Amino acid sequence: MDEWLDWFRERRGTLVSVVVAGVLGIWWWEGRAVSQPAGVLAPGDPIQAAPDSQEPWSFRNHRITPLARFEIRARVLSAERYRFDRPAELSPVDLALGWGPMSDSQVLAAFSIEQRDRWYFWRAARMPIAEREVISHSANMHMIPATEGIARRLKAARVGQVVHLEGQLVRADGKDGWHWVSSLSRTDTGDGSCEVIWVESAEVTDRSPDM
Repeated sequence: MDEWLDWFRERRGTLVSVVVAGVLGIWWWEGRAVSQPAGVLAPGDPIQAAPDSQEPWSFRNHRITPLARFEIRARVLSAERYRFDRPAELSPVDLALGWGPMSDSQVLAAFSIEQRDRWYFWRAARMPIAEREVISHSANMHMIPATEGIARRLKAARVGQVVHLEGQLVRADGKDGWHWVSSLSRTDTGDGSCEVIWVESAEVTDRSPDM
């Protein structure tokens, strides 16, 4: 045991450096944006349909009620993880997504985009497209992964990548009276305008398969 302690003391600085370098490497990789050429990466609008069933189910001590089937292929504009707020019990990450003109690098170059407090914010010194087009072709979406594998893929998504998500827009009700209700519109703004998605399938790629 004494020999092991001596060995550890001698190499403690090196071991700490290795751990720090590893953590910084993971942070750099996850934060690194994927560069994309000009052009629309995700041309189609999200697909929304009536739910297959209106039967709720339980997930992490919450009642999940389906509101609509939902499918989207979109570009990641921003990604933000959450660990400590109330919704984090269900949703570890929000993705701000853009489709149509809001998936085009030439358009996005005019925007500054960020997320905080479960909101998505954008600014532009000059508007390359009409504001209504920004609103109807981008949104902050709250992800509720159905499995741990899906959760890992969503948390690893980087700005500039293309995601293809399938699942359901839902309402979540906690036993403490808290609730979270998805928007069912792509043109609303303000409180309640974000989609709450029960994600059953998630693909994350660097380029759209159509390109």
